[in-house]
Amino acid sequence: MTDLLLGFGTMLTLIVAIGAQNAFVLRQGLRRHAVAKVVAVCAVSDAILVAVGVAGFGAIVSKWPQAITVAAIVGGLFLLGYGFLAARRAFNPSALTVEPARSGRPVLTALALTWLNPHVYLDTVLLLGSIAAGRWLFGVGAVTASVTWFVALGFGARLLSPLFAKPRAWRVLDGVIAAVMISLGVTLIAGS
Repeated sequence: MTDLLLGFGTMLTLIVAIGAQNAFVLRQGLRRHAVAKVVAVCAVSDAILVAVGVAGFGAIVSKWPQAITVAAIVGGLFLLGYGFLAARRAFNPSALTVEPARSGRPVLTALALTWLNPHVYLDTVLLLGSIAAGRWLFGVGAVTASVTWFVALGFGARLLSPLFAKPRAWRVLDGVIAAVMISLGVTLIAGS
C-alpha cells in the first residue's frame, strides 16, 4: 500500500505543474470539445510511459543522452509553434470563438503535446522510472494519479465556464499558454 501511495503522490507532484499538455487539456475542457478523447490520450500515454519507466527503460535511455537532445530540439520547436498559435489567438478576437469540430485535430494535438514533449520522458520514464525501480504498485499509483488529474482537469474545467464566457478571459488564458509554451520551447532548445 505504501508504494501505491508513494507512486500517486510522486506523480501528482510531477504532473500538476502547468505545461503544454495540461494547458491543452484545460483549453479543451473549457471549450467542451473532444474532452473525453483528449483525456484518454493523455492518460493512456502516461500509463504507457510510466510502465516503460518502471520496467527499467529509464536506465537504458540514460546511456544514450543524444536521444534526449534530439527530443528536446524537436519538442522545443513544436512548443514554439504551439505557443505562437496561442499568441495569435490571444491577439485575434475572431480566434476566440469555438471552431467547428474537426475529427482528428484535438487527438493529434494531444498526441503531439505528449509524445513530442521531452519533459514527459524525463518525468515519467527517467525520474519516475528510477524512483520506482521495478516496483509495479508504485507504477499503478502513478498511473492512478495521472488518470485522476486529467479527468479532473478536463471535465472540471467546465466549472470555470462562466468566467470564460468573456472574450477577455480567453485572451488571458491564451496569453498565459503562449508565454508558457514559448518559454518552454526556448528553454528546451537552448538547453540541448
